[in-house]
Amino acid sequence: MTGETKSRPPQFDAAFRAQFAELVRWRRDVRRFRNDPVDPKLLEKLLALTACAPSVGLSQPWRFVLVESPERRLAIRDNFAQANKSALEGYGGERQARYARLKLEGLTQAPIHLAVCADETTTQGHGLGRQTMPETIRYSVVAAIQTLWLAARAEGLGLGWISILDPDAVRSTLDLPPQWTFIAYLCLGWPEEEHDDPELERHGWQERMCGESVKPLRR
Repeated sequence: MTGETKSRPPQFDAAFRAQFAELVRWRRDVRRFRNDPVDPKLLEKLLALTACAPSVGLSQPWRFVLVESPERRLAIRDNFAQANKSALEGYGGERQARYARLKLEGLTQAPIHLAVCADETTTQGHGLGRQTMPETIRYSVVAAIQTLWLAARAEGLGLGWISILDPDAVRSTLDLPPQWTFIAYLCLGWPEEEHDDPELERHGWQERMCGESVKPLRR
């Protein structure tokens, strides 16, 4: 006897599994937010849950930047506007017209802006698992973002990931440490509307693949 107590694993019943499936289906990339504030304690709770996300070698390389400065937020909005204009010019005809009609960010309405980075030089985990695939540091950060996304959805919050940005300009705007790689710019807040289908599908940009997208290649 070592005197240590072992925690019992939880029993996830059929009702819980069904609710989890619903949570996954209702996780959406939100672009339309209400202006209502989010309790800082709720944000702390959500970020604390990301510490349970999987990470290579238990490195936990995610780093969060809460963007509160109006000047920095404005710079990010300008960054998006320029990147979005360039993206629009890359399309033609009806596809360009459809792109122009899409709402692709909630930067003005969302009460919370979060930049998420990967600390490429973290000593946490002592390099385990990333000697041959160092990019797993960044994959670990994406796993944390997905954990945050689901946790936010469970609280009724919406999260939107904005990728139409110049990452170098984001780095400069936020004065990020040189060893941090910018991974994502997130908007978080209470959704203005809720749907179980992707907005891009709803507005005719792309139909979602279901079973076809997850059929494994057999070897």
